[in-house]
Amino acid sequence: MAVVTPRVFVSHLAGIAVFDPNGDQVGRLRDLVALLRVGDRPPRVLGVVVEVISRRRIFVPMTRVTGVESGQIIITGVVNMRRFEQRASETLVLGELLDRRVRLVETDEEVTVLDIGLTQLPARRDWEIDKVFVRKGKGGALRRKGETLTVEWSAVTGFSLEEHGQGAESLLATFEQLRPADLAGVLHHLSAKRRAEVAAALDDDRLADVLEELPEDDQVEIIGKLKDERAADVLEAMDPDDAADLLSELPEEEKERLLALMRPEEAADVRRLMSYEERTAGGLMTTEPIVLRPDATVADALARVRDPDLSPALAAQIYVCRPPDETPTGKYLGLVHFQRLLRDPPFTLVSSIADTDLPALPPDTPLPEVTSYLAAYNMVAAPVVDESGALLGAVTVDDVLDHLLPDDWREDGLHGPATAGLNGDRPLGESTHGR
Repeated sequence: MAVVTPRVFVSHLAGIAVFDPNGDQVGRLRDLVALLRVGDRPPRVLGVVVEVISRRRIFVPMTRVTGVESGQIIITGVVNMRRFEQRASETLVLGELLDRRVRLVETDEEVTVLDIGLTQLPARRDWEIDKVFVRKGKGGALRRKGETLTVEWSAVTGFSLEEHGQGAESLLATFEQLRPADLAGVLHHLSAKRRAEVAAALDDDRLADVLEELPEDDQVEIIGKLKDERAADVLEAMDPDDAADLLSELPEEEKERLLALMRPEEAADVRRLMSYEERTAGGLMTTEPIVLRPDATVADALARVRDPDLSPALAAQIYVCRPPDETPTGKYLGLVHFQRLLRDPPFTLVSSIADTDLPALPPDTPLPEVTSYLAAYNMVAAPVVDESGALLGAVTVDDVLDHLLPDDWREDGLHGPATAGLNGDRPLGESTHGR
């Protein structure tokens, strides 16, 4: 009787949960590590990259993997919790093999890799790559029209060659449900080459959201590899305060060139934010809070709060001002908490329920005072008002936290603090990968 070996395609594994034998979730699979071998020998799968608590990525050898299914992965034994670092001889299956353009050995026809199939060797825990799902024709926007087929690993060639202009559509498809912060983690752990290719494949809004979650070095690197016109579009899609922070890291000439390409009203907001000291209310604020006129109703306010593009902190309250109703706006009159909007009839005027006693922050308020203000009044956002009483913007708690944490917190957050291994064990004296 023939032995049936399990096979799974990597697109079905991206992001799935990883469990220990007790059924407790350890983390989520973010990639697989393979070793390409000489000739047409199938690559050996060395292990999986698992993202655990606090977004730290660790390496789990395939010898510790007892079950691989489309819905979950089961691991056993003691796991080294040191941060995963890719070795020069290793290849990330999701990050580096998907979207590669290779050639069929038999016809020398160019094909694009859409998926990779893994199989477990009989009577062993070793896994290797044995199948490649490809689409015929050159890569690009029209490649979806080409014929697709699954071939043996030995039937294709070109994986070991460095490729320039590698696409990213298949890779992104495996992570399309990720939150921006999690996709930022994926980008951060890719090579600079793949990071630029993935960024090029993202639409402007998605890339803007992801950039806001990346460390400054990654932000500067990515924006520097975009064409100026697209870089300006992405900056416009970012929150003005995040765009201002990013632009402040660029050389003066590049910064001015990008600002000149942005829409005048967007550039004006960013320039205004850059005019304030970084660790002050003016430097921390966003210029796009919800602003309503005194004759607006609760129904009007709730309609604005429902905007899915608003962060929870910005949607938590609205600011009542005399016209004009955009920052920097007319005289600030007060604010209305979202919870209050839920308690009053839809026809109620916001001016009649606005909290007018809560003091506003001057733009030069230093960060410690901003923090104390939010804590003292149990607020998630605070109005920033100039000497004439005009609303300039709002400081949200997430922006305050960004500046309270260490400067490299995003870098560390993408790795996370060290945590214990399974069953509370943590081996000592092992290599980076825990092998």
